[in-house]
Amino acid sequence: MSVHEHRAAAPNSSISCAVVTVSDTRTKETDASGDLIKDRLREAGHLITFSRIVPDDAEEVRSVLLHLAGEVEVVITSGGTGIATRDRTVEVADRLIQKPLPGFGEIFRMLSFETIGAAAMLTRATAGLYGPEDGDADTLLFCCPGSPDAVTLAMDRLIVPELPHTVWEVVRQMRTTPEA
Repeated sequence: MSVHEHRAAAPNSSISCAVVTVSDTRTKETDASGDLIKDRLREAGHLITFSRIVPDDAEEVRSVLLHLAGEVEVVITSGGTGIATRDRTVEVADRLIQKPLPGFGEIFRMLSFETIGAAAMLTRATAGLYGPEDGDADTLLFCCPGSPDAVTLAMDRLIVPELPHTVWEVVRQMRTTPEA
């Protein structure tokens, strides 16, 4: 089956999503990136069931992500993907992700390069499937940079267009994986 046939087979239904902003400085009033993510998801017909701002603290990020595992179909984070000392989102995600989607980060950096040049290499945007510590990897996780321009790029060019297909692939995989 071609990718076009897979996309056509994927139901275009509402997907349950969580939005997590990782920042020591953002507030509900100043979280432009989190608002952009929620707006793009709602415009595409998806449901935001959880939204929170958490500090750049590995344990707090891990705790929120584990709380969401298996509770929503998709988690999208913004912030904590750079190379600053406090940027810990990627380290946490890498420990939780059981099935990486390296293409997300690769394509995101390629698209970013077209706009911002060599500075695109400073992002560690990543994605993959994760789950509860003792469960299946059935939750999609996308870790995006914190800037509104980067979030717009990720949402408009990568995440929103492919979300129904990607979630369908996860659900399809879970239905066809034999019980151990």
